[in-house]
Order: sequence, then structure tokens, then C-alpha cells
Amino acid sequence: MSTPLVLSIQSHVAYGHVGNDAAMLPLQLLGIEPVAVHTVQFSNHTGYGEFKGQVFTPAHIGDVLDGLRARGVLSRCVAVLSGYLGDAGVGEAILAAVQEVRATQPAAHYLCDPVMGDVGRGLFVRPGIPEFLRKRALSQASVITPNHYEFELLCGGKPLTSVAAAIEAARGMLPHMHQHPSALIAITSLRTEDLPSERLATLAVTACEAWLVETPFVDLQPLPNGMGDVFSAVLLGHLIQGDAAPEAVAKAVSTLYALVANTESGQRDLPLVACQAQIRQPTQIFSARSVSL
Repeated sequence: MSTPLVLSIQSHVAYGHVGNDAAMLPLQLLGIEPVAVHTVQFSNHTGYGEFKGQVFTPAHIGDVLDGLRARGVLSRCVAVLSGYLGDAGVGEAILAAVQEVRATQPAAHYLCDPVMGDVGRGLFVRPGIPEFLRKRALSQASVITPNHYEFELLCGGKPLTSVAAAIEAARGMLPHMHQHPSALIAITSLRTEDLPSERLATLAVTACEAWLVETPFVDLQPLPNGMGDVFSAVLLGHLIQGDAAPEAVAKAVSTLYALVANTESGQRDLPLVACQAQIRQPTQIFSARSVSL
């Protein structure tokens, strides 16, 4: 049986775990071969402050994809994964790759982590990125993994005050996504008024069902970078391996919780290598609880 290939188009840092450097090891540990195309190459992620390196142009990314195309690699990929976008031009290159992958793999997932910002930090992407994600990327994505703040942006800035409101908003968004049989919206770091403040929730919504996965809130200052990148990679890995949405989300949440809980205070990166067993099989599984409107 051949190893599944996933095209992962994300940032790259020489030191630290964000973007492809957060996604590659989890995918490999789950038995999946990442085909990593880097959108930037930096010495380290911005959580460390000063960094050196370059942002790659859409033309550069196109050249790399051309080389993969010549080897027949794109036609063998079963999914595409993307995260932080340097500019909308890179996003267009990703969407073109998604369409090419689906030409030979119609059931291929495109998991788009719509990185735009977070509570406290606000919006931290270039102008045009939120509009690109709403108007272009969403229509091609079969899975999206926004945090609470990003999901509100995708919804036009409307505040989400309850789990029911989040489910209703997600149900309104799903028809605008790629009509994949397993289309899924997973909202991370959900903190609505009807959820306990000492817990952190992830809400998973499909066309017909919804689930909540809750974990204790781990108060780390600062929070390590790359948490969303790891969550998205692990979630996609379990979906590719055949897990249904609630099981895949529960495993991804449980893996991320274990990694965060084992992060030393003050550390900027998740302990992916030291705690790799938690990626293969989390010690504690937080169950997905069915919820309805």
C-alpha cells in the first residue's frame, strides 16, 4: 500500500515549529508523506522577535510546483494543506494546485487554515488577505480551521455570543465551501458566554451534525507559536486515515492539549520531538460531545 502524499504549502523556519515545520512531523508520524512547498524561509518565527530570511514570490512557488508536476507528484497527492499566506498571489498559486490535485483525485481534501489574527493580537496579515480567504479560498476548501476571532472575521465581523450562534453561522457558511462529502468547519479556541471560562472548546460543524470538544484551559504566557498549524496537520492526517469528523477532531484536540500541557513556561515552541508519542496516540482523549441548535 502506497503512502498517502499531502501537498503542504506553508512558511518555513530554520529554528522553531510553525508552518511546514509544525506540520511535517505530525503528518509523518501519522503515516503520511508531506510534500512541503515553502512560502518563506526565515531563521526563526516572529515569536522570537528579530528574524532573517526571505519571502518567496508566487513565481518562485510556481517554479517549485512545476518541478513537482514534471515528476507526477501533484497527481498523486490526496490532499492539500495551507496556512499563513504572505500575499494573495501565493493564495492563487495554492488554489491552482488544489484544482490540479482534484483533477485526478476528486475526493481530495483542501484544508485551509485561514490565518488572519487572534484575540489580543488583532489582525496581523497584509491587506487583501481576509478578502481573499472569504471570496476565493473558502469556495475551494473542504475543511477550514479558524480560531474564534478568525471565524468572526469570515462571518463579516459579527460577534458570536453562544455555541448555538456559532453552529448557525457555520451552517450558513458550509454551502459556500467546496461541496465535499466530508466538508467540515472546526472552530478552535471558542470562548462564548455559555461556555465555562476554565475550559477551552473546539466546535466541529458539518451540514447535519455538530460536536464540542472541551479541554482544561492551560494558562501559558506566552502561548507557544504553531498551535493552529499542528492542530490542522493532525486533523487532516486523521481524516485521510479514515476517521470520521468527531473522532478526527477529538484526536487533534487531544494531541494539541498534550503538547501544550508539556510546554515549559516561557517556551515559544511546542515539544513536537520530545512528545511525539502524543501525536501518534494521545494518552488522554477528550471526547467529542454532540450538540444541536
